[in-house]
Formats: sequence, C-alpha cells, structure tokens
Amino acid sequence: MLALIDIGNTTIAIGLSQDEITLSKVVRLNTEKNKSTDEYAITLDGFLHQVRAVVISSVVPELNDVFREYFLSRFGITPLFLGVGIKTGIKINSDNPREVGSDLITNAVAATAFYGKSAVVIDLGTATTFTYIDQLTIKGVIITAGLTTSKNALINKTSLLPQIELESPQKLLGTNTADCIKSGLIFGHASMIDGMIKRIKRQLDRFDIPVVLTGGHSRLIAPHLEEAVLIDETLILKGLFVIYDRNRDKFTK
Repeated sequence: MLALIDIGNTTIAIGLSQDEITLSKVVRLNTEKNKSTDEYAITLDGFLHQVRAVVISSVVPELNDVFREYFLSRFGITPLFLGVGIKTGIKINSDNPREVGSDLITNAVAATAFYGKSAVVIDLGTATTFTYIDQLTIKGVIITAGLTTSKNALINKTSLLPQIELESPQKLLGTNTADCIKSGLIFGHASMIDGMIKRIKRQLDRFDIPVVLTGGHSRLIAPHLEEAVLIDETLILKGLFVIYDRNRDKFTK
C-alpha cells in the first residue's frame, strides 16, 4: 500500500493506493498538534496496513517527527517529506523560495500535470490561497484568511454572535442572526474569490487560463461563484502521487 499524506493546519488528508495508480480510499483527520505518536497510532492503525511507501506534504512541523516515528516503528520505513532535494518538476520564482509551503508546491505539481503547464490554483483551507503557475514555475501567490478562520475570528471577537455551521444560507439578505453570518461568510468569500480571479486574469492578460478550485470548502463555495472553475478536491493527493513517481529512486525495494 502507498500512503499519501497532506498534513494541514486544520485537517490531515490521507490517501491510500493499492495499485500505486489510483486512490482507493481517502481518510481525513482533525489536526491535533499536541498528540503523541502513540495517540495518533490508535487512529492510524485502524486503516493503515502493509504500507510500503509514504509521501508527506506538511505545513505543521510539530507533527513531522510524530509521523516519521510512527511509520518507522510500525512499518520500518522512512516517509518521504516534500522538501529540499525532492524532484517536483516545479520551479519557484520567489524572494525566498524556502518560504513557499509544500502544499502550494504539491498543488502546483498536480495542476500542471493534469490541467496544463500554466494554471491558477485556489486552495480553500485554513487559509485561502491563490497560486499562479506559468510554464511549470510558481510566479506568485496570494494568501488570505480561510472560511473557518474567518468564522472563528468573527465569533470569538463578538460577544453576542452565536456559533454556526458553515453552510449555504437560505437567502442573501438574512432575517436571523445565523443566516446573516452565513451569508456574509459564504457569499462574501465567493465574491472575494470571483474578484481575485478577475484581477489575476486582468493583470496577466490571460483570460483562458484554467482555474482549479480545491480544499475542504471547495464544494461549499463553488456553486456561488460566477467565474468558471474546475473543482478537484483531491488535487494535493494527486500531486503527491506525481511526486512519488518522480522520486521512486529514493525508496528502497
């Protein structure tokens, strides 16, 4: 079994492949930075069996040793973490390339492998990010607060607003507090994304560039967008597939 793992600030996505070609299962866990290897093992042991290779994209350094220790002790293998020395096929045009998150790079790998050598990737996670890739080179990124981050900031800083579920409101102009908040968050985020897409295309003077929407909230936001997007919820796991294939020499047989 091949395990492809995306360790994000809010959730951990684990893709499993029996044939090393297609995803047979995807498991999502809440990210808990203070859990030990033994605590994670209780959950991971339930669905990880006979793992022979692991590729990990992580933006949570606190958990890197936890997962490394788990796979070493459980299966006797060392995970391949995306970082220096890993072949991705993606160049980075940045003032400080080391600042570019592994999630952005992995998304770029997948987008250029499946949608074209140039693309814009919008990832709706803890942060909402816009990554512009041109001819296999990351040329620029925009980072803003994600939906859950925005919701928590609003609720936690406002005494009288209630906790709500992130879901589409019944109408644009709310007539109760919950729907008012939902409208602001969902329609507000969708409008921001539409506006950013228009600005990016206008600045690049490229109106036919594919725009790929991914991340945990992509299905929630997509129906409210006016701009055309491609939805790929497992984009980052597909990117890890490609990275695994490009780095097979690093895995012992």
